[in-house]
Amino acid sequence: MTIDEDRPDPGHLRPPGVDDATVEALGAVTKALETVERARGHLYAFHQLTGTADLELGRAVDLLRDAGHTGWADRIDRELVGRNVLEGRWTFQIVEEYDAEFYRPYRELERGARDELAQGRDHLYEAEMKERRRTPGHPRHTARPADGR
Repeated sequence: MTIDEDRPDPGHLRPPGVDDATVEALGAVTKALETVERARGHLYAFHQLTGTADLELGRAVDLLRDAGHTGWADRIDRELVGRNVLEGRWTFQIVEEYDAEFYRPYRELERGARDELAQGRDHLYEAEMKERRRTPGHPRHTARPADGR
């Protein structure tokens, strides 16, 4: 790839008429969404870990019974196995509510802002930062892969 060919993907170029303040603001909205994506991942980890703990607790109840500790087995089974994490909710219900009430609207608004204000282009702030920070002509600082993506 020659220096002349070493240009960013057109999808990462600022559309005409989009100012610095808009690029920075959209970058901040996207960064916030990326943080929400991470939080959602932690929520799914919480969901899976809690479910795994409940299944393991069921196994522990069986082991307590087998060891002759039926009182403890019965108490743990009655009070903890299958218990709601929040009032009326298991973790899958928390995940579903988070997705419906928070995550989906967040994604839709971030996408809507990019569509309206920057012709749907994503990561303009980062793409421009990359252009400022890379060394043109350096083989490890190319604008994009050799296949043009």
